[in-house]
Amino acid sequence: MFDTLNWDDLRVFLTAARAGNLSQTAKRMRLDHSTVSRRIAQMEAALGIAVFERHRTGLKLNEIGERLLRHAERVESAVIAIREEASAGDAQELVGTVRLATMEGIASLYLAQRFANLRRIAPQLTIELVTSPQTVYVHKREADLFVSFFRPPGPGLISERIGKFRLGLYAARPYLDSHGTPATLRDLHEHWFVSYIEDLIQVDSVRWLADIIEHPKIAFHSNSMIAQMNAAAAGLGIVLLPGFAVAGRPDLIAVLPDVAATTREVWLNVHSDLQFAPRIRAVRAFLKNTLKRDPDMQVSLADAVPELRTADCKNP
Repeated sequence: MFDTLNWDDLRVFLTAARAGNLSQTAKRMRLDHSTVSRRIAQMEAALGIAVFERHRTGLKLNEIGERLLRHAERVESAVIAIREEASAGDAQELVGTVRLATMEGIASLYLAQRFANLRRIAPQLTIELVTSPQTVYVHKREADLFVSFFRPPGPGLISERIGKFRLGLYAARPYLDSHGTPATLRDLHEHWFVSYIEDLIQVDSVRWLADIIEHPKIAFHSNSMIAQMNAAAAGLGIVLLPGFAVAGRPDLIAVLPDVAATTREVWLNVHSDLQFAPRIRAVRAFLKNTLKRDPDMQVSLADAVPELRTADCKNP
């Protein structure tokens, strides 16, 4: 029976192991629910063992399934290598699709508009820009590339820091007219802020307001940085934003720019299986060059805040 095991069944097994249920597996693979169930049953029959524990909430790998997963991932890596090698030999021209995942703010307010430059030099290359509020695991094939504000964990992951950006406080003129403009860090404790919804934060790196002030008074919460920016522009409170977010926004005024700021790093992550694929190499090079040439994406904390004294704000 083992000879009947095939790659298509292993692909379904891999996706099901990562998704944890049949419906998500079917959706990701664009198959119907019954086909997914049948392929898993076929694979288990070929092996002569069960690899999943079935629960009402979904699928969970048993001990044998966990061991099989590691072998299947090695097979997957080999298949990917064969596919990339074959496609690289087809032509000199860059062709294909690259799925890049990152946070909403940097995706929508910085990267999206810059991909027009890549299109001009690689017109046959298609970019899929996915926004996610959580860590995207490239070793689980959730994306080809992941741009993050931290170095993520994961086996077989190639990570490199490609930049660092500044975040500062901003508010709208109507808010400052009605509440006053803070003159010192201590003054911030008398003001209202716009920030993330605490229990929906899935990556610690966006808890950046805590770098500036402890226990701020929050007037408006959102899990969207763009929504926070627009709420602050309407006068709801002071917001901490990356410099790239406020470019071209004269309705947002810098608050204490010389003393209240912080920074975040930008990391580019790819699975080792894909690092030498021409389409991936092209996008990685484009991203690294784009950030390297942008001084706003290569700041140091000293550049961001020459006289940083956040302790004055954190201990009123």
